[in-house]
Amino acid sequence: MSDIRLSLLRRDALSAAKEVLYHLDIFFSSQLQSVPLPIVDKGPVELLEEFVFQAPKERGGSPAKRLNSLQELQLLEIMCNYFQEQSKDSVRQIIFSSLFGPQGNKADDCRMALLGKLVSMAVAVCRVPVLECAASWLQRTPMVYCVRLAQALVDDYCSLVPGSVQTLRQIFSASPRFCCQFITSVTVLYDMSSDDLIPPPDLLEMVVSWIFEDPRLTLITFLNTPIAASLPIGFLELTPLSGLIRWCVKAPLAYRRRKPGLANGHLDGKPAKGSAPARDCQPLYSKLHLSVLQVLMLLQGHLTEKNLYGRLGLVPFDHVVALVEEIGRLSDELNPLNASQEVELALDRLAQALQVAMAAGALLCTREDLRTVCSRLPHNNLLQLVVSGPVQQPSHAALPPGFYPPIHTPPLGYPAHAAHPALPAHPALPAHPVQTFIPGMAFPYRPIR
Repeated sequence: MSDIRLSLLRRDALSAAKEVLYHLDIFFSSQLQSVPLPIVDKGPVELLEEFVFQAPKERGGSPAKRLNSLQELQLLEIMCNYFQEQSKDSVRQIIFSSLFGPQGNKADDCRMALLGKLVSMAVAVCRVPVLECAASWLQRTPMVYCVRLAQALVDDYCSLVPGSVQTLRQIFSASPRFCCQFITSVTVLYDMSSDDLIPPPDLLEMVVSWIFEDPRLTLITFLNTPIAASLPIGFLELTPLSGLIRWCVKAPLAYRRRKPGLANGHLDGKPAKGSAPARDCQPLYSKLHLSVLQVLMLLQGHLTEKNLYGRLGLVPFDHVVALVEEIGRLSDELNPLNASQEVELALDRLAQALQVAMAAGALLCTREDLRTVCSRLPHNNLLQLVVSGPVQQPSHAALPPGFYPPIHTPPLGYPAHAAHPALPAHPALPAHPVQTFIPGMAFPYRPIR
């Protein structure tokens, strides 16, 4: 690697960056012939940091040559073309990991900035190999870095240029695996904990359209990944289900809490003359809630097929606990605003999601656990039924013909009524004498006046 570094030092910044990719391609291609998964050591990473991310090799050394904006754009094009032309997925993945795997040093900021621009360009020109590498990167990289990449894409396609979200929407058919990981990342990024962390309308509409068109999109990572019973902490979940449930449940309360000036984009809460009215996002959340319930209903078969039913909670119980606490805080905060309808809707959605998730084996807990967690929430009839569990009908002995058991069991706290004793038979009544019919007898008829 030292000989390669000396040759690169004599080149300009752009050609050095291009050359280091060429050398690393040869290096890892030869290693992959003998080792299935070579370990990326310090040598290649240091070359990339020095000649691609312009980080000085020696501490306190002179700053490296910086790329100007045009050179950076040319470098991004070179990298896009490289990943597109490299036919071996294993080589692509290890080069991508060497380039953008976080190292915990000062070069990480430059690394993440360039990654955001590269993936944004890959979305714009539909470079599927780059998107597939980014999907793998999102799966094996700590969550804090995944959120930064998601934020860069949301800024580029949902904030800066109106209407550009259509470009991002089109990658649904090109790289569903990347779309699944992107949805998981944005649900972590926009957790609705404040008004600034409510998902932008364009992003929400795009996510809902993806999932409504194909609910299995949210399960792609789960279905195509070898899974252990325990997942690493600090990384993205296997599915975005927990984040999507949070969106659906918190949406009525978060939008009710939202200040009118932020909701409409104006300080007085009224749109200016000629401006577009604020978009009502609640129908989108209703549509999303239906899709999430459909996905949960599909999970039991997949968990059974992978021999993970009852062993892997795709909706972690600690996420449910955190969500219930957030709903409780929002309900208390909105109590003076008379938000009873919003609270009722949020609790109805929570109850439905909990019931279906437990039935599908995605949520591993007992009714007693739920009863304890939800005890401080406002009363809700549907949630009360869910945490109480189904009422079991007693097994009846052989019943006499013509007897049917009651449909409803007695309410909790009231004893069952004892069976009434059999009534004694009535004594036989004396026979009435038969009235003799006498023909010719006039029947007195008097009209009513």
